[in-house]
Amino acid sequence: YGEHDMAENIVHLVLARVQGAPEGVKGISLFVVPKFMVNADGSLGARNDVHCVSIEHKMGIKASPTAVLQYGDHGGAIGYLVGQENRGLEYMFIMMNAARYAVGMQGIAVAERAYQKAVQYAKDRVQSRPVDGSINASAAIIHHPDVKRMLMTMRAYTEGCRAMASVAAAAYDAAHHHPDADTRKVNAAFYEFMVPLVKGYSTEMSLEVTSLGVQVHGGMGFIEETGAAQYYRDAKILTIYEGTTAIQANDLVGRKTARDGGQTAKGIAAQIEQTEAALLASGTDTAAVVAKRLKAARHAFLDVVDFVAGNTKASPNAVFAGSVPYLMLAGNVVAGWQLARSLLVAQDLLAQGQDEAFMRSKISTARFYADHLLSKAPGLRDSIVEGADSVTALAPEAF
Repeated sequence: YGEHDMAENIVHLVLARVQGAPEGVKGISLFVVPKFMVNADGSLGARNDVHCVSIEHKMGIKASPTAVLQYGDHGGAIGYLVGQENRGLEYMFIMMNAARYAVGMQGIAVAERAYQKAVQYAKDRVQSRPVDGSINASAAIIHHPDVKRMLMTMRAYTEGCRAMASVAAAAYDAAHHHPDADTRKVNAAFYEFMVPLVKGYSTEMSLEVTSLGVQVHGGMGFIEETGAAQYYRDAKILTIYEGTTAIQANDLVGRKTARDGGQTAKGIAAQIEQTEAALLASGTDTAAVVAKRLKAARHAFLDVVDFVAGNTKASPNAVFAGSVPYLMLAGNVVAGWQLARSLLVAQDLLAQGQDEAFMRSKISTARFYADHLLSKAPGLRDSIVEGADSVTALAPEAF
């Protein structure tokens, strides 16, 4: 939206240098650069020297015009300094961190829409008899086990990430508004740890979910008229902009884990352990299975946290070879933890007779997540802690 006709004026936030600024990122300032200058009475004045020179042709999000802008080619663009000189990146990251959370929410939203569309298609599309013979005729494909597996994967991923994002948002609110200073500090650390997970894990999740959405549609998913492919294309950008998944992983490794020796991460693990105890205390077979999976995932998470905290300075290549898998493991564990918490609530409300169908769905989704998604955590642990050498072994000229 660098150029459009939906508003009379466009205000660009631009990173640039003042004369004599220090070299590198420490010399970048932030400016407001309007398309049209604004007169003292608020009316629009002369055109500023900022022009669109092309619109990008993109794989997805085609309704969002990505413009290439040229500043100062006709005498010089006028910009107004925001804040102090040379603090532009610092100011930008205030906006960037909010945007990273928002992009994670975009991933969750497009995953939800892909799921809804896939469910509707699976209920309408008739093909083949069920393998168990329960229907003696061709049936809607939602009766087939593998279609159910795909739909449950889409549902569990989306619900887990939505719960994770909601908990992060609550921590953000508490970090800013809780009356107790220590509580604000704890919630701030928790939220900061969660941002790369919400952004990174949720967007990678959305790419898998939207791909499954195409798969549920079969050949029709590859046809534009169904709309399933659009979600897949649109989801891809989410893993890239506002910092690629690797950038989120670098943040998780450096600022969020190594900097405090893994203490914030271990504090989260301690909370997860309390949920495991509550699951076992609830006395149901489903809760016991989820507790077992959650415990194994927590141990895998703690092993990786110790590996990251202990080796980031001494063996940075080894740690960063597994940085994205670490992010994916951490996101998986936290999302699974939230679904385990939802299972506990659903069990209690089910016992009270509240909205039985909804509560049973919540319990089933949490169980599926534990069995099919959370169970991946120990394997990720092995690839991170024991697999770094094979990532870096091949010389660049051998590729």
